[in-house]
Amino acid sequence: MARDRVAGSPAGIVDTRPPETRGARMNMTMDMMKGAMSASDLPMKGMDMSMMQEAMEALSACMQACIMCADADAVEGMGRCAAMCSNCADVCDTMMRMMLRTHGYDIQVMMSMMQTCVMMCRACSAECMTHAEMSEHCRMCAMACDQAVTAMEKMMGAMQEMMPAS
Repeated sequence: MARDRVAGSPAGIVDTRPPETRGARMNMTMDMMKGAMSASDLPMKGMDMSMMQEAMEALSACMQACIMCADADAVEGMGRCAAMCSNCADVCDTMMRMMLRTHGYDIQVMMSMMQTCVMMCRACSAECMTHAEMSEHCRMCAMACDQAVTAMEKMMGAMQEMMPAS
């Protein structure tokens, strides 16, 4: 059985699925979204699905790292960091769910939520970095937050081009 470290995840997490099935769930989700987003009346028609998939994977990894970090922080008595990580996990989860609702897109609202997500991930990363030298889970969480910021900023740039001129 293959046991590879999951890319972008905290240390110790391994993917025990056969290599050919890894990522199948996310690919299935993206295939469903491609079909849903092909309708001509949708505001996100033309969005690069690979970019959206990259963003959703980064958000998912960030959410998972934040949940794990918050749990460890609580045990270690780091209340502010635990709260920041919990909030970041919630924002990432909400952002992913909004991205999956292809028929309910409002580009202005999506951009605003993405900006909120970027701000939350940056704040969480900064808090975790204050503990990164003594705490591996905080270091990994900060890295996942930074990767989510990069993916969100890339997607916001693409969406900016799709927005109607004001």
